[in-house]
Amino acid sequence: MTVLQEFVAALSSGRIQVVDLTAPLSDQTPILGLPEQFGQTWPFRLSEISRYDDRGPAWYWNNFSTGEHTGTHFDAPVHWVSGQQGADVSQVPVSQLIAPAVVIDHAADAADNSDFLLEVEHVKAWEAEHGALPTGGWLLYRTGWDAYGDDPERYANAGRTPGISVECARWLAEESPIQGVGVETVGTDAGAAHSFDPPFPCHSFLLGQEKYGLTQLRNLAQLPTTGAVVIAGPLPIVSGSGSPCRVLALVER
Repeated sequence: MTVLQEFVAALSSGRIQVVDLTAPLSDQTPILGLPEQFGQTWPFRLSEISRYDDRGPAWYWNNFSTGEHTGTHFDAPVHWVSGQQGADVSQVPVSQLIAPAVVIDHAADAADNSDFLLEVEHVKAWEAEHGALPTGGWLLYRTGWDAYGDDPERYANAGRTPGISVECARWLAEESPIQGVGVETVGTDAGAAHSFDPPFPCHSFLLGQEKYGLTQLRNLAQLPTTGAVVIAGPLPIVSGSGSPCRVLALVER
């Protein structure tokens, strides 16, 4: 059999499992609220066009409105001022939308401390046990925060959510071989990152180095520490800074 035939057979037999890492998208999807002096993203909304009625007797469809960075979504480099000369979401090479992934799990730490930050020493300790981070792959950072994804108030937690330290964000951007970071929280940065120096270091450093972000992921607990492959499918919005996307993981069982 060809490689693709073997792949399809493995999917059919269950030797490769598909894990959905995507949060459902609805008007209850949590969104990031900024201070009122700044522009705000729109929450997700459906507007019915027709539903088997006089507006369209044989079809049901909707318009929808929302911001690019709503729900499970992809951050392109141009999203941040440090990456303003970088790629928009339509320009991300499709070869980079399918990539290996590893999971660094600090859910227990985040349960004890909602402001927990991933540090460089945490990543290096992980590498000492599991091997180097994957070149051109994703670092998926598990905090257990997806458990709150259907409760916007608890999910926001008054701005106290786990994230990545300034030093670690810089190291991941400038020294690690990964192409991006995926998180379970509303954005790649900690809830308190507005007060960091620089503010929002994951956005600033990673996007400034032509790397990417995936946010509001779910089901990272179902993935192995190493060995998964992630498929991230944002809409190719011309000039877009990001896009809601369907994120799937392939896991060999």
